Amino acid sequence: MAHKFTFYNTLSRKVEEFNPREEGKVSMYTCGPTVYHFAHIGNIRTYIMQDALIKSLGYAGYDVKRVMNITDVGHLSSDADTGEDKMLAGAKREHKTVMEIAKFYTDAFFKDFDAVGNKRPDVVEPATNCIPEFIHMVETLIEKGYAYVAGGNVYFDTSKLQDYYVFSSEVEKEQLQVGVRDDVEEDTNKKNKTDFVLWFTKSKFEDQALKWDSPWGVGYPGWHIECSCISMKHLGEFIDIHCGGVDNIFPHHTNEIAQSESYLGHEWCKYWFHSNHLNDKSGKMSKSKGAVLTVSVLQEKGYDPLVYRFFCLQSHYRKPLEFSYEALDQATQAFNKLVKRVAELKEDGAVDVAAKEKFEESFRDAVSNDLNTSMAITILYDVLKADINDATKLALVESFDSVLSLDLIGHAKGLSEGPDVDPELEMFILDAIERRANAKKAKDFATADAIRAELLEKGVEIKDTREGVKWQLI
Repeated sequence: MAHKFTFYNTLSRKVEEFNPREEGKVSMYTCGPTVYHFAHIGNIRTYIMQDALIKSLGYAGYDVKRVMNITDVGHLSSDADTGEDKMLAGAKREHKTVMEIAKFYTDAFFKDFDAVGNKRPDVVEPATNCIPEFIHMVETLIEKGYAYVAGGNVYFDTSKLQDYYVFSSEVEKEQLQVGVRDDVEEDTNKKNKTDFVLWFTKSKFEDQALKWDSPWGVGYPGWHIECSCISMKHLGEFIDIHCGGVDNIFPHHTNEIAQSESYLGHEWCKYWFHSNHLNDKSGKMSKSKGAVLTVSVLQEKGYDPLVYRFFCLQSHYRKPLEFSYEALDQATQAFNKLVKRVAELKEDGAVDVAAKEKFEESFRDAVSNDLNTSMAITILYDVLKADINDATKLALVESFDSVLSLDLIGHAKGLSEGPDVDPELEMFILDAIERRANAKKAKDFATADAIRAELLEKGVEIKDTREGVKWQLI
């Protein structure tokens, strides 16, 4: 029997107890990346929190099957069906084919996705694999009277719904109705401002790279249709949880519900899980601001990707999180201290089963209470301070890490396999490495060189590697 689990359901606008359709099993769909550019660390925050949700559900006794799409066609530069296809824009920018762009950025996405300790979804499906499914759904929506052809394109008719704005309060609905997409060029084919494209034909773009035959002419699918079809292809007519970032709520997830429930004739997904933005000093992280800050870039600057995960887990998924290098430096310090404490634990005797179960229950309560990952980390610290033997502490670190995925024991082994160093000297070395990193960031290379020389005088050699700064006694 699974443990009671609650989280904030965007659809009901409250924290709810989770009850899947099939006891103990969870079918989950998560919106994947549009692979026209690198995924920035704000995108990756969303995937870290989804990963924590999946692993927390597992810790609470649920068996989760997760499906994710890869958007490699149909996502325009405005979510409101206007502008250029993002994939085509990426291809033009880099003088590559759309499929070359899709492969390159899909690989880059999963490199960063894996580096922060995420478990890959059970199914990953590119949109271009599912054209027959998209066409079938569009045909059915036309037959049922929920879609119409105009100007060569196929549109979903939002006026046929009792409540299109399913995620919004009455006040928000009024604001959306007044301001809906006024800032974009109006599509005169639409009967209603909120109608959205299910299938584009050449009337939209003559130079679209990826095109398929359809009953409405040669063209390609709209962005929203792909998630509905891919989830149904792999999870059937019902899903328990749909995940995404808060920027997906409107219009993307709103439109998914509209077309899915009109197609199926019944409720499609009961629980919706959304993670908030990662901001920097200038506002929300974005791919359109020029240089994209990625996990790989953080690695090149000497940060461990799992420190970024640790930084994200210390905050609640529903709160905006502000990123700065100062904050990441603090997280690095805390993470290194945590690893050092784990490295000091010895396998001394038998595990105290009663004590272990008591702490595991506290940890399970924390992650099952609206995914309170910061409380879960606090419980980890409580374990390290507790009056229990080291064997029990190590067993609990391993148990908690099935959710936290910080590889604490692996990092600790890396420390303990190093030279037998006086703890005071080790703290000095770690502090010097951190001071040097800060100096390099401030472009104060003279100070950075002086710190390296200072370490050499103490018989310590440092090397900058892709995994961060390594040191050894000479």
